[in-house]
This record gives sequence, structure tokens and C-alpha cells, in this order.
Amino acid sequence: MARTKTQKKEIIEKLSKIMGDAKSLVFVNFHGLKVLDATAMRRAMKKDGVSYFVAKKSLTEIALAGKKYSGTMPQLIGESGIAYSTDLIAPARNVYEFQKKFKDQVNIVGGVFDGAYMDKNGMIAIASIPSLDTLRGMFVNVINSPIQGFVMALDQIAKKKN
Repeated sequence: MARTKTQKKEIIEKLSKIMGDAKSLVFVNFHGLKVLDATAMRRAMKKDGVSYFVAKKSLTEIALAGKKYSGTMPQLIGESGIAYSTDLIAPARNVYEFQKKFKDQVNIVGGVFDGAYMDKNGMIAIASIPSLDTLRGMFVNVINSPIQGFVMALDQIAKKKN
């Protein structure tokens, strides 16, 4: 069913509000994704504070034209949606997990990260950044490693003297 001009204006306004509030946007191609799987994806994203919105590409491009993002906008292909959040990494990470789960049905096309357009590879690189808890654990391990080596060396010296 065709949308009226007022409905299109409302969608563009909603997209503009989403883009203004979100710190990160991920453009998602969801060709062939079943409704049941799409619902599961939305629910899983919602748990991490990520929202998902589907609009016509032309309306999305009009809303993006009103924003002053640097770089080149990736071409939106096929059925497109936008995953967004106030968290910089969460949208990319969530969509990437579903991209691995639903191969050829969910794909990252590109996105906006910290006010700049990113291509597919850039967004996948962002998605592969470990979570904050994992990074903290890695940091503690780096700090602990020299201390642990020193303790093991002292233990070996003590064994030789006995």
C-alpha cells in the first residue's frame, strides 16, 4: 500500500530523530530473513539497548542528506534497515552476530560511527572490538603476566637452593 506524503514526512522526521539521538548507526540488508527470525533479532538487540527500524531506502537517504556526516555514504541495496543505539559499538556487534548466524540473509552494508560514514569492512572491524569486560580482563592479564613470571622465577630459585 502506498504511503501518503504526510506518512512519508513522519517517517523522515522519525529517522532524523533517530539519527540525531544515536551515536552509531548500522545499515542492514535483510534480504530473505523470515519474520520469526527478524522478531528474534529485534528482541535480542533490544536486550542490549539496540533498536532497529526499517524504512524505504529513498526516505532513509533523504533523512541522511539532512545530516552532516563526513565521508561517503555507502550504497543501500535491497531491503534495508537501521540498527542504532547510544552505545558506539553495540549496534555493529549485534548485527554482526546475526550476520554470522543468518548467512546471506542479514548483512552489514555500512553505517555511521562517531559522525562519519563507514563502509562494510569498517563496521565489521568495529563489531569485532571486544566488550568492555573482556578488554578489562585482557588488561589485567597484561599487568599480571610480568608479576606471575617473576614469582615463578623466584620459586625456581628457591627450589634450587633447597
